[in-house]
Amino acid sequence: MANLIARLKHWAKRLKTSLVLLWLCCRDPAMPWLPKVIALATLAYAASPIDLIPDFIPIVGFLDDVLLLPLGIALAIRLTPPALLAQWRPQAETMAGKRLPLKGGWLMAVAVVTSWLALCWLLWAAGSQHFSG
Repeated sequence: MANLIARLKHWAKRLKTSLVLLWLCCRDPAMPWLPKVIALATLAYAASPIDLIPDFIPIVGFLDDVLLLPLGIALAIRLTPPALLAQWRPQAETMAGKRLPLKGGWLMAVAVVTSWLALCWLLWAAGSQHFSG
């Protein structure tokens, strides 16, 4: 059991390091647009207080976090140029244990909430149009 807990802690630290790495790569002008979009969407999902499936639903509520977050990270890292990853990885490993210096934290929070509201509105509009005729 102690071995499992140690492995889970190591996995969580690797995920956090990968998120920091993607954040640093997105700030670099050399980052191509497709991995930047995927990385920013993954980072927004990780920072968002809203989940696709609420966590209070037993088992299924945590599956979106356990599946979507690692898949988004893996896809963004796979699409990011290796030279860019190598350039920012040492700093990401150093920063992984610290709190990220987010500038405009309130602005980021407003952007995340606004994007979720826009998504909900689009889904509602599509659903009401589909079911009304």
